[in-house]
Amino acid sequence: MRTSRELRKGWVSPPSTPELFLKYLRALRRRNYIGFSVVVQETGDIAGVVNVSEIVQGVFQSGYLGYYAFHPHAGQGLMREGIRQTINYCFAELKLHRLEANIQPENSRSISIVQSLGFSLEGYSPCYLKICGKWSDHERWAILREQWQSQQER
Repeated sequence: MRTSRELRKGWVSPPSTPELFLKYLRALRRRNYIGFSVVVQETGDIAGVVNVSEIVQGVFQSGYLGYYAFHPHAGQGLMREGIRQTINYCFAELKLHRLEANIQPENSRSISIVQSLGFSLEGYSPCYLKICGKWSDHERWAILREQWQSQQER
């Protein structure tokens, strides 16, 4: 976490102390929250984290996708692959209907990932999330299970 502060500056506030990391691990025990580590196969290094939060079953069947990379693994395609596998899991195993990623408009790398995976821009939310202590505007990107499956069949 410490070596990647500059990489994530202003985009996300991951757990930065042992206490906050334990709080994150406790969150993973909830039924409406899953998290995955993206691991470099050759070295075992953790390249990043992918989370799906606020998972709602029933008539909604949806969740919010979040992710961040660690230095020095950003920009190598590892996060895209980890996110792709997470999407597969959410649609195949959890039977979700929709995944939404809320991304700050200036975060072009993150937007590029969801675009490459078939997400569509659905809208703009001013002051949507409090990130690093300030309210930030976000774009809403989403994909439906049917879109994902159709794309995977090609």
